[in-house]
Amino acid sequence: MTKSVVVFDLGGVVFNWQPAVLLQQVLPHHAQDAASAQRLAALVFQSHELNSDWAQFDLGLIEADALADRIALRTGLPAQDLRAFIGAIAPHLTVKSDTVELMQELRDQGHRLVYLSNMPTELAAWLEREHAFFDWFDGGIFSSRVQQAKPDPAIFQTAMQRLGLQGQVPVFLDDMQPNIDVATAQGWHGIRFESAQQVREQLQHLLHG
Repeated sequence: MTKSVVVFDLGGVVFNWQPAVLLQQVLPHHAQDAASAQRLAALVFQSHELNSDWAQFDLGLIEADALADRIALRTGLPAQDLRAFIGAIAPHLTVKSDTVELMQELRDQGHRLVYLSNMPTELAAWLEREHAFFDWFDGGIFSSRVQQAKPDPAIFQTAMQRLGLQGQVPVFLDDMQPNIDVATAQGWHGIRFESAQQVREQLQHLLHG
C-alpha cells in the first residue's frame, strides 16, 4: 500500500457545517423553510466568493461584529440577528464521528494527515482547544493565519510549501466542488466529500490500486 498525505477540509468534512440549516434554526423569522433558508444563505455568504464579506472574516481581516455590520449594511438584515447567527456557529460545529473513525484508520495505516480549512481566527483557536484529535494532524493551514482562502490557488501553493508536500501528490477531501477543482488543477488528487464511507471507498481504490 502506498503511504500518502491526506488533506482534510474541516467544516463539512470533519465537523458538521450546514449553514442553511443553522440559519433556519437561529433566524426562523427570516428563513421559514428550507428554500428560503437556502436563499438567505446565498445572500449572507455571497456564494463564497473570494471578495465576499464572509471571505474577509475567514481571512482574519475583520472580526465577527464587523462582519455582522457589513452584511447588515449590504442586505438590510438586522445586525443583531446576524450576530446571533455568527455566535451560533461554534456549537453547530459538532464532530462527524464517522470521519474521525476514518482519520484514525488512515493514521493507523501510516498515512500522514494534514488540514486545509477556511476558518476565522477565534473559531480556529476554539476548535484546536476543544478537540484532542488535532494532535493527529501533522500540521495544517487555517485561512485566517495565512490571509489566503480556498478556492484561491495561492493557499494550495502555501500548503505545499509550509506542510512540506513538494514532490508528493496529496489526496484532498473537501465538500465544495470549486475547492476540489482548484486542488486537482494543482496536481493533487481530489475527492468530494459526501460521507465518510463514500470517501473510504474512494480512498481504498486510490491508495490500494
